[in-house]
Amino acid sequence: MPRLRGVLQSELEEIFDDLIQMGGLVERAIIQSVEALSDQDVELAQQIIDQDEQINRLRFDIEDRCFTVLATQQPVARDLRAIVTALNIITDLERMGDYAKGIGQLVIRMQGEDLFLSLDEMPDMAEMVRSMVHAALEAFVEQDIDRARQLFEMDDQVDHMYREIFESAIRDMISGTHSVRRGMHLLFAAHNLERIGDRVTNICERIIFMSTGVMEEHNL
Repeated sequence: MPRLRGVLQSELEEIFDDLIQMGGLVERAIIQSVEALSDQDVELAQQIIDQDEQINRLRFDIEDRCFTVLATQQPVARDLRAIVTALNIITDLERMGDYAKGIGQLVIRMQGEDLFLSLDEMPDMAEMVRSMVHAALEAFVEQDIDRARQLFEMDDQVDHMYREIFESAIRDMISGTHSVRRGMHLLFAAHNLERIGDRVTNICERIIFMSTGVMEEHNL
C-alpha cells in the first residue's frame, strides 16, 4: 500500500504540473488577445487562434491521465476529489482559451476598421482575470481555500468593470457617437473577459469542495 500511495502522489504531481502549464498558456492568450485588439494586430490574433489547439490538446492529455489514475490507482476521499476537481478545472481552462480565441477572431473580422474608442479599461480587466487564473491554480495546488474565497471578491470587481464598459458603450451607441457595430465588438470582447472571471469562480468552488467535501457556490 505505501508503494501504491507513492505512485498515486507522483501521478497527481504530474497532473498538477500539466494543469499549471495549461493555465500559463491560457494566461498568455488572455493578455495577447487584448493586445491584439488594442493594436489591431491581425498577426498576433492569428497566433492566439493557432495556439488554442495546444490548449485543447493539453486538456485531453490531462483528461486521459486522470482517467488512467482513476482506473489504476483507485483513489479515495481527498485524492479522489482532487482528480475530479482537476477534470473540472481543465474544462474551465479550455473554455477560457476559447474566450481569448474569440477575441482574436474578432480582431480578424475587424481588419481594416478603426477602433472607435479608447480601450483603456480593457487591459486592466484582462490583467485582473489573468491574475485570477494564476491565483486559482496556485490555490488548487496548495489546497488553499482561503485564497480561493478571496477570488470571489475579485470576480465582483471584474463584473463591476464590465458594467462600466457596457454602460459607456451603450451611451455612445445611443448618442450616435459611435456605430452600433463597433460598440458590439467592444462589448463582445469585454463579455468574454467577464466570462473568464466566472470560470475562475467555478474553479474556486471546486477547490473548496476538494478540501472540505462541501460545494460552496458563489452568489453572482
